[in-house]
Amino acid sequence: MSAGHGGHADHGDHGNPMNKKIALLIAVLALVLAFSETLGKSAQTAALSLNIEASNLWAFFQAKTIRQTVVRTAAEQAAISPSSKDSSKQIETWKKTAERYQSEPETNEGRKELAERAKAAEAKRDRSLAAYHHYELASAAVQIAIVLASAAIITGAMALMWVGIGLGLVGVVFCGIGFFAPTAVHLF
Repeated sequence: MSAGHGGHADHGDHGNPMNKKIALLIAVLALVLAFSETLGKSAQTAALSLNIEASNLWAFFQAKTIRQTVVRTAAEQAAISPSSKDSSKQIETWKKTAERYQSEPETNEGRKELAERAKAAEAKRDRSLAAYHHYELASAAVQIAIVLASAAIITGAMALMWVGIGLGLVGVVFCGIGFFAPTAVHLF
């Protein structure tokens, strides 16, 4: 025994050299797990925010529709009522207001523009949800891979390490799908 060891045997030198490689595998898997969890939480938060945005836009769309219907009804009612001098001018104003409620490109708040914005928010939400599901699958695969790699150290069963490597690769693939092309693969 050397003095540098303080009289104690260094168990790392006498243990299975494969254990260091498995420990490194576990560290890499933990890194992949951290990325998949972080990206998954981010995708989930984005999906929730975009769902609220889409809901708000659809509510605004409905409010515009109600206003438009009220104004059109007023114009139609005035058109069939006994007319006064100013009624034709008011009817024309109501008709223009109803048209403006239908499409208002300058403010992006007409019914047409609101529907487009709401649909765009829904599409982004759906993409974020798809990414979230892929990150969740990646996290599950990597967590199981870590458990199997740990069990390989304890039992010495190298088959567990190889299954852990395989599941780790599955986790990396699902992370990649979630990041680059979340709508490319539909599992649910």
